[in-house]
Amino acid sequence: MPARYVALAEGRRGDEGHPELAWNVAAYVSHVTDNLRNWAERLAAARLTGVRQVPGYDQDLLAQARYYNDAPLAGALWSLRRAADAWVDSVSAALAEGVELDHADRGVQRAEDVARNNAHDAAHHAWDIGRILSHVDRRVETSTTR
Repeated sequence: MPARYVALAEGRRGDEGHPELAWNVAAYVSHVTDNLRNWAERLAAARLTGVRQVPGYDQDLLAQARYYNDAPLAGALWSLRRAADAWVDSVSAALAEGVELDHADRGVQRAEDVARNNAHDAAHHAWDIGRILSHVDRRVETSTTR
């Protein structure tokens, strides 16, 4: 997944946006990074301590606190690679041990549910980035043919 994001972002600045989306390219990378890191930590905590209860979190407040739209793309991609590695380690261990979380909003979340949801989120946001970049490329193409 990090390689997919690196390929999508190749030659881009990260500040590219779409009028229908609140986040730019670097912001989506930062969100996926934080999401992977957050769930890796939650699964590890449950596995290591037996504490299964996890709260929800507001992704928009986190984006605001971390200034997602101002994040340098190279740093965001660097962080994504490290978060993905930690996520793979944590999810693998949680799957092996049958870890289940009790999420405040979602209820029981087995490690496989978390893995599936995180993978879906990462794939969906790769699609968002592709949508942004297609929009930007169309605008550039239109402006150069005038």
